[in-house]
Amino acid sequence: MSTSIRISKKTYEKLVELAGILQANLKRTVSIDDAIKFLLERRSLPGKITELSGSWEITDEQVSETLKSLKKGWNDWNLEKFI
Repeated sequence: MSTSIRISKKTYEKLVELAGILQANLKRTVSIDDAIKFLLERRSLPGKITELSGSWEITDEQVSETLKSLKKGWNDWNLEKFI
């Protein structure tokens, strides 16, 4: 099954260029689809949200302000406002 997608001319040209490089290295015909698969396999996609733990640099003051804002929001929230 094939699917059409819209990409810019510049992106298409880069994909064709990559397909040409892959074809020269692999010594076989390489399609645009193969070039996209190559890019997707090389790029590590995001995993679980827990893998982000500790990756956000934040001060204790910023944590305190964020928690205070969340508590205020939850205290002000009322289901009757939305019904």
